[in-house]
Amino acid sequence: MRTVLMVAEKPSLAQSIAKILSRGNMSSRKGLNGACSVHEYAGSFIGQSAHFKMTSVCGHVMTLDFIGKYNSWDKVDPAELFSKAPTEKKEANPKLTMVKFLQVEGRGCDCIVLWLDCDKEGENICFEVLDAVLPVMNKPRGTERTIYRAKFSSITDTDICNAMNHLGEPNRNEALSVDARQELDLRIGCAFTRFQTKYFQGKYGNLDSSLISFGPCQTPTLGFCVERHDKIQSFKPETYWVLQAKVNLEKESSLTLDWDRVRVFDREIAQMFLNITKIAKEAKVESVSKKEKVKQRPLALNTVEMLRVASAALGMGPQHAMQIAERLYTQGYISYPRTETTHYPENFDLKGCLRQQANNPYWAETVKALLSEGINRPRKGHDAGDHPPITPMRAATEAELGGDGWRLYEYITRHFIATVSADCKYLQTTISFSIGPERFTCVGKVVTSPGFTEIMPWHSIPLEESLPQCEKGDLFPIGEIKLLEKQTSPPDYLTEAELITLMEKHGIGTDASIPVHINNICQRNYVTVESGRRLKPTNLGIVLVHGYYKIDAELVLPTIRSAVEKQLNLIALGKANYHQVLEHTLDIFKRKFHYFVDSIAGMDELMEVSFSPLAATGKPLSRCGKCHRFMKYIQAKPSRLHCSHCDDTYSLPQNGTIKLYKELRCPLDDFELVLWSSGSRGKSYPLCPYCYNHPPFRDMKKGMGCNECTHPTCQHSLSMLGIGQCVECENGVLVLDSTSGPKWKMACNKCNVIVHFFENAHKVRVSSETCDLCEAALVNVDFNKAKSPLPGDETQHSGCVFCDPVFQDLVELKHAAMRHPMHRGGQGKRQGRGRGKGRRPGGRLNPKKPKDKMAALAAYFV
Repeated sequence: MRTVLMVAEKPSLAQSIAKILSRGNMSSRKGLNGACSVHEYAGSFIGQSAHFKMTSVCGHVMTLDFIGKYNSWDKVDPAELFSKAPTEKKEANPKLTMVKFLQVEGRGCDCIVLWLDCDKEGENICFEVLDAVLPVMNKPRGTERTIYRAKFSSITDTDICNAMNHLGEPNRNEALSVDARQELDLRIGCAFTRFQTKYFQGKYGNLDSSLISFGPCQTPTLGFCVERHDKIQSFKPETYWVLQAKVNLEKESSLTLDWDRVRVFDREIAQMFLNITKIAKEAKVESVSKKEKVKQRPLALNTVEMLRVASAALGMGPQHAMQIAERLYTQGYISYPRTETTHYPENFDLKGCLRQQANNPYWAETVKALLSEGINRPRKGHDAGDHPPITPMRAATEAELGGDGWRLYEYITRHFIATVSADCKYLQTTISFSIGPERFTCVGKVVTSPGFTEIMPWHSIPLEESLPQCEKGDLFPIGEIKLLEKQTSPPDYLTEAELITLMEKHGIGTDASIPVHINNICQRNYVTVESGRRLKPTNLGIVLVHGYYKIDAELVLPTIRSAVEKQLNLIALGKANYHQVLEHTLDIFKRKFHYFVDSIAGMDELMEVSFSPLAATGKPLSRCGKCHRFMKYIQAKPSRLHCSHCDDTYSLPQNGTIKLYKELRCPLDDFELVLWSSGSRGKSYPLCPYCYNHPPFRDMKKGMGCNECTHPTCQHSLSMLGIGQCVECENGVLVLDSTSGPKWKMACNKCNVIVHFFENAHKVRVSSETCDLCEAALVNVDFNKAKSPLPGDETQHSGCVFCDPVFQDLVELKHAAMRHPMHRGGQGKRQGRGRGKGRRPGGRLNPKKPKDKMAALAAYFV
């Protein structure tokens, strides 16, 4: 019997597909990585009995990155990233051990069926999966085919069974186009980002963005927003005049007429027209025309239109809307939400999809009427050859989906019903009047057949005043004629919907990546989202775009990226060579980069006007160990310390608060220590600004605080305050937070585990002795007599946090996933598993306090 491995893109999809193909008769188990399940069942495959194993990945298995030293911003010239720097595929999420999991499940399998999403990214993941499992699968006999690709657009029984009966092959060219995009974005983005971030953050203190990023798609996206901002700023309002006339009808009602000239920009001419028309006492009907007009039903829904409506009408950001659409798809409510197509194929079961909606109270009547009277074929749209338009695949209720999920599903369903409804028809009456020599008009519309506007009421023809019955030559008394003074108004900031339209028009990004680019410019603090989901550029965003225009406009204009997207599409179609496109594009951007670096002074001039130099920002906080003057703490992202006397900048941990730590100094370099804290419920630790940026010992890395410092005698170091191995992560050590009293705690120096203990204790110290059972350091605790929880009114006790029964009830683990073997229902007290091992790399020495750095190093190596 053959064994067939089947791989989907997400665990929920694997479960749904396996359920359909096995008709619910399957066994399920968790995979070794804990994130993916394996569903097994027996069946037949290409006419032979087979054992099926259905599992999944969690998105991309691999990601592209530079190797080793090229990931360091300090060691490598960004210009090298264009060609010299070698790249490698790394596991996208090492914690999931996805490659190992796929190999375990794929070992001994005869065939593989790839159920990845049917878009370019999906094809790319297909080959990532194949690279992992082909080496461990059984070798094919002769020319026997072992790799199959399933093509599907929705998670319905019909679509999935149809895909299983018509298996194809994965598309290598589409996968290569994704590889090319990944490499271009990595090399170009990293080179520009590293250069401009280091250059500007080294000079200015209030940029308020931790990364001054550049992206081949992200930057033109920002360019559109700044272009609109510039139009608003340069707009000069002009005064114009409009002639407004009202004629009296019967029963004291009146009719407002529109002037055929619309408006004039000269006050004297406007006054002349007013004087001429004021002579007339009656308005004469010159013509009456009636036309039957049609408002067309919408085209079928594609991704870009869905994102536009979600932003403009539902108030959802594109990224959020896409996440909800993906969830609705994986749950089987809608078809695949990433599609450029607005045309249904001839064989698409429109009636079947419509029948699913026949019982929903919101649109049941409309649907039943359509089914009984017969549906209209949707309008002929654009066929991009990818997936059918976004369609509701099964009925749902508001209670099932809730909140935003229901709102998006409701729109998708109403849009679908509208595409198979009739067009909206209305009668338009136009009456032309003359008042003296001037012509005026009024227009009225009366709906004759509402059509699709019944299901999409926001598209309905607005109700207007009914026009009087009249014929050519009829006269009406004039009620009033007046001159209105108005002003032209500037355009508003771009809405997300308008930005999406511009990106699609200029070929920036794909239907899948457009939300990501818009989200990026928001997160980088280049634009802010104002009311009505309008995107207003920040000072930083404006200066960057103006700087690019000044140096090289093509970096921000959509033209060059649009040309690259076309080349990538040619790779996907097999009409362009992957290596040639990559080489040619990187060569262009390498030249642009060198020119950008040489001309950076042009952008710097704009920065100087808008931002303050480092020396002028921040407030004095701690003393420099070199000059003993105060360094300034710059709070704006990325927070850092700057010594204006030495002209040195020291980076600090982000996303927390920094304050001076008791004016204590580092024994190695005499810098005053600072205390970083993530809040009362989080963790805190002291750090030396110099050691944090220049690790003093070989076993330390840049970005380590005192809680990871291996100095043998410093009272703040890991050697003195480390208690035991972390209860959750492999490499972490639980370190006493000596500033946390009276609510004492210890925190892991690698992960976010926090252990609260000995509340209201007067003093907690880490002893030099270790526990016999688990090798963790013992802790000396002093309590006040009035608040001592120790037996027999004792105020002092020394013991192991994990093993000592006296401490058992005084320790509270604050992490959902935390479990220490000593805290399992009172059992396992002798299963220490060596907690605390390796907490003090150099052992505990007690020589005299080192006087300088060399003495400290000598003490350490002794």
